[in-house]
Amino acid sequence: QKTHLKSICLQYQLYPLLNSHFFCFLKNEMGLIIFFLCAYVPKTAAGHCKWAEVLKDLEQIKTSKDIDVSLYTANTDEDKECQEPVMRCFFLETKVILQECLIKNCSKTQDVLNIWKNGSASLENNKSNSTKPAKCKECEEYEEKNFTEFIQSFVKVIQRECK
Repeated sequence: QKTHLKSICLQYQLYPLLNSHFFCFLKNEMGLIIFFLCAYVPKTAAGHCKWAEVLKDLEQIKTSKDIDVSLYTANTDEDKECQEPVMRCFFLETKVILQECLIKNCSKTQDVLNIWKNGSASLENNKSNSTKPAKCKECEEYEEKNFTEFIQSFVKVIQRECK
């Protein structure tokens, strides 16, 4: 019976709220369900992209004069199904940039390391359900391009992913 009394007390306290014009939709069951779903479903920040940090670091390194490498550069217009292999390719090539930076002790080493870590972590989360469709190219099948072109393509792919 205690539960019943608590329920009555709660209903009595909510009565003025439910009678207000603004909350009248809460009087029926569907209104309550919608209210609780909206209140408790985790929200993602508007405009947030899981690649936002990577994009920021790419902006930092794109003007680097210390980095002079040719890299396999995936096409920015690949099929939607090939998006994950394309991203993997870009992050694999980022590891090449990182090695180059470590050898040459370039000024952007930390930014490159951040790109590689953030990308690897995000791609690792998707690994369980990732099987590369047969029509998608291997990274080594793409044309080698200079560092500047590689970064431009990488930024385009991430921006497309974030839309």
